[in-house]
Parts: sequence; structure tokens; C-alpha cells
Amino acid sequence: MLKIKLKPFFLALLMGLFSFGFICTAQKSIKSQKEFLITDYGSKPNGKTLNTIAIQNAVDAAFKNKGGRVIFPKGIFLSGSIILKSNVTLYFEEGSVLLGSTNPKDYPNMAFEGRPDSPKKDDNSQMALIIAHKANNIALKGKGTIDGQGLKLALNIDSLHHAGIAVDLKYSIRRNRPNETMRPKLFRFSQCDNVLVEDLKAGEASCWGLSFELCSNLTLNNLTIVNRSYWNNDGIDITDCRNVKVVNCDINAADDGICLKSYYPGYCNDSVYIANCTIKSSASAIKFGTASFGGFKNVTIKDIKVFDTFRSAIAIESVDGAFIESINVSNIEAVNTGNAIFIRLGQRTGEKPGNIKNVFLKNIKVQVPFGRPDDNYDLRGPEVDFFHNPFPASIVGLEGYAVENVTLENIEINYPGRATKGMAYIPLNRLNKVPEAVKDYPEFSMFGELPAYGFYVRHANGITMKNIKLTLADADFRPAFVFDGVQNLKMEAINLPKEKQKQLVFKNVISAVLEDQLLEQTIEIKN
Repeated sequence: MLKIKLKPFFLALLMGLFSFGFICTAQKSIKSQKEFLITDYGSKPNGKTLNTIAIQNAVDAAFKNKGGRVIFPKGIFLSGSIILKSNVTLYFEEGSVLLGSTNPKDYPNMAFEGRPDSPKKDDNSQMALIIAHKANNIALKGKGTIDGQGLKLALNIDSLHHAGIAVDLKYSIRRNRPNETMRPKLFRFSQCDNVLVEDLKAGEASCWGLSFELCSNLTLNNLTIVNRSYWNNDGIDITDCRNVKVVNCDINAADDGICLKSYYPGYCNDSVYIANCTIKSSASAIKFGTASFGGFKNVTIKDIKVFDTFRSAIAIESVDGAFIESINVSNIEAVNTGNAIFIRLGQRTGEKPGNIKNVFLKNIKVQVPFGRPDDNYDLRGPEVDFFHNPFPASIVGLEGYAVENVTLENIEINYPGRATKGMAYIPLNRLNKVPEAVKDYPEFSMFGELPAYGFYVRHANGITMKNIKLTLADADFRPAFVFDGVQNLKMEAINLPKEKQKQLVFKNVISAVLEDQLLEQTIEIKN
């Protein structure tokens, strides 16, 4: 065997050459993703020239190259619908703005061939500023902004209706606005795999903001979303997707902040992780539903800050036959928020109700105001038909279809109080007068004024409450808890205000275990 002994100088030189070769190879690999500057394809950064064709030509060129980065340089680029294709990244340099056209004709209604059929077709448009269908390995990145100009676009759509030009336009007479099916979203991605959206500012759509359906391996990271130009302005909508991560996002939405939906029977949202987000909403911060035809499972939600939000901090709803199971929610802090927790199993549609089971909620702190928390929104969610403050946290199923196995641990809710017998007055001997509302739209106010200020639980089996603290800013004549038609209830370490009133009320409760630290309680049982 030939042995060669190198002096340190030559050894270092040889290693340096090897390293240089490795670095060059790595750099060559990085640069192999060719860049396609949209201005090279005729795009004008003046905010007035319609650049749809030029931008699409850049995307198509990157796609034909088997992948590449389409670069938006500094400037304002006006465009209609852009179709994103496999292996293409849209990269927005700092100072770049993609501005949505305000002409409805610039947003074609996509067919999305090959996707399953949904029973619900009345609120979901297939138009958007950025569209992707069956596109894999796609991304939107950078430090730029995507602005849908939603108010101007929606008003132009509205004008077409009143001018008699769009005679087939679905229109809400009561709401006095075009239906959601006629208004483009900001993003509409369908049946895509391996999707990344990060570091951008986005929003101001005429309808939903970032909408993803039937996608897998989806990551949304470090986004600033302001979507409050018009009605139905959800922040993020995730529909029947698998392996989803939504992290480090700041969302300000005139409708739901983050909404998990299920439009397709036989499909579901599976393995969803939502964490480290801040949400402000004129509806609910995080919601499951209302479209709930398939299912939701293995969802983790943690480390969420909510503020100035009209409806629920967390709403979990199945009303169209969907199953909801294995849901873990923890570390939620909500201030100036209209409702803490809303869990509802109903039957708006479908042959029979679905189910909600195995839901774990831990470390949740909510401050509920007396007045409306979203006063500073120009376009607020619909006003409730009752005084705002009488709505407790609720867990409500249907007779014969109980919500099952819900654990609430380390929950602290501060309520405003101030409810007197002139409001929310349902005597305890008339609890059956609280409506079942089987087919109603699910919302924290759907049952009207309720007979508890803290928690109202009905048609449930396997409810565990541990270390629950309720406080009142002012007196409230109602009890803290009402349990109606509940089986297998366990309560431990419940800390309540010390006013001498009926704190817990049970009707048709089977197997209740009450342990220590039930303060100043008077229990009324009606079986």
C-alpha cells in the first residue's frame, strides 16, 4: 500500500480545494432554480397597467423550466387572477406590491376539474387573485405585500347587479350585498401538495382571504394578514387538508380569524397544528365549521393571543354530519372577547348528526366585556338579537346525540355581570324553554339569553372540569353553571365568586362527582 505523508500546508491546501469545490457545487445547486423577473416579461410597476398576462407569462416560463422563482421587484403591480403552477415560487422583494384588479372580469371562475362534489355550493367562490389547482411544490415568499383591493372590487360587483348587467348575480337582499360566490378570494388553492407561504403581508380581499382546500403538507409561517375590507373577510380558511402548520401569524379579520372547514363528505382536516398566532376578529378567533360535512381530527391549537374579538375565542361546531375528535387546545389568552368557548353539535343538514368527542382544553384565560368588543371595525359582524353580555361558555349537543369526553382544565374567565332578571331570565323550573335550535346556524348567541353566566352544558356525556375560576366584574343574578341532561360529570377545584346564590344547577344529571374547593355554592338538583 502506498502511503503519502503531506505537510500541513499541502494538507490545508487540499482541504481548501475540496471545500471550495463543495461550496461551488452547493451554490450551483441553489442557482439552478432559475429566476424569472416579471419586468422582463413586460410588467409595469406603476399600479395602473394591468399586468395579468405578463406575470402569467413569467409563471409559465418558470413552469416550463421545470421550476424557478418568479421575482416581483420593488413597485406596484396591478393584476387579475394569476395561476400558480408546480415547482414555482413567487418571490416578493421588499417594497413590492401585488395589487388586485378592481374589475370583476379579471377573475375567471375556475372549474377545478377532478375535485369531489360538495353538498354546499352557496358560499364558496372559485375565483381569486392567486389560484393553484393540483400544483405541487409551490411557494409564496419574501417581504412584499399582496393587496386585493377588496372594497373597490366588491362595490364594482355590486354596481353590476344594480345596473342590470350581471343578471345572474346572487344577491342578498337582507344583507344588501353580493353573495360570496360572486366575490373573489385573495388565494384559492385546491388539491395541492407541499405548499409554503411565509413572511408576507396579505389581505384586503373582497371575500375570504387565504383559502386552501384538499391540500396536503401546507405551511403558513410569519404572515401578517389584514382582511377587513368587506363582508365575509375570513383571515385563513383550511378545508379538508392534511398535515397543516399555521405558525407565527398576525391576523386581523372582519370575519373568522382562522377557520377550519369541511365541505366534502368522506374527507377531513387531519393533523393540523396552529401555534404562536395573534388574532383580532369581528367574528370568532379560531373556528371549526360552519361547513362541516366530512370531519376534523388530530388538531392542536396552542399559544394563541386573542383581542377585540366579537364572538368566540374558540368555537368547535359540527352541524352538517361531520365528526370532530382528538382536539387539543392550550395556552389561549383572550382579552376584550365576546365569548370564551363554544362547542356545538347540531343538525343543520345531513341524514343524522355527526359527533364531537375527545376534546381537551387547557390553560385558557378570557376576559369578556359588557359591550361590543369590535367597535372599531368599519364593517362589523351582524349584531346579535339580544344584549351582548348574557352569553356564557357553552357545550351543547342534541337529545340522543351527546357531546362526549370534553376536558376543561385551568380555565379562567372574567365575566362582566350586570345581568338582572330583566334580561336572561329563564327560571330554573323552565329550563326546557331554552330552544334546542337543532337546524339553526351555530353561534354563541343561537339559544338566546341563557340561564347561566359561566357555563351552560346540555346533552353531554363525560365532562371533566378541573381548576376552573370564574370572576365577575359586577353582580349577576344567574348561577355560574347550568347542567341539563349531562352524564358522567366530574368537577374539581372550582373557584367561584362568593355571592350567596345558586352557583350550580343540575337537571337530569346522571353521575356527578363534585370535589373540593366549590366556594360558597348552593346546589339545586332537578332530576
